[in-house]
Amino acid sequence: MTTPAQDAPLVFPSVAFRPVRLFVISVALTAVAMVAAGLLGHLMVGVFIGVGLLLGLLNALLVRRSVEAITAQANPLKRSMALNSASRLAIITIAGLVIAFVFRPAGLGVLFGLALFQVLLVASTALPVWQKLRSGESVGQPIGSDPTEGRSASHD
Repeated sequence: MTTPAQDAPLVFPSVAFRPVRLFVISVALTAVAMVAAGLLGHLMVGVFIGVGLLLGLLNALLVRRSVEAITAQANPLKRSMALNSASRLAIITIAGLVIAFVFRPAGLGVLFGLALFQVLLVASTALPVWQKLRSGESVGQPIGSDPTEGRSASHD
């Protein structure tokens, strides 16, 4: 027998989010974008790609903070997570569009940076999950459960 979706616990991958590594990769990608754009005579496009990458990193950090806050509640609701996500994405999107409009045409690099960061974020989280799935390890746990529950000292 299966559990109905509305009664199922929230499960998030137990893969570590590494914002410092994402920041370093973003800085490296910004440098590459600035060199490539500079060679093409549009240095500011590379700068704005970097701004978009940093906006994406800010969004990822805000996601982590909101997930921690919502899941710390006794009964985390999917609705509060959805409302938080929608408002955060609206703010980041509006900020990106305003920058793109005010500094057009070079400001469009912000949108490319945001898109590039999403690809980077998905790759940096999906690859470790995929590797765990291939090795047969568990990749998630229900929210509110103790991650050390049922583990013996030999697993630590």
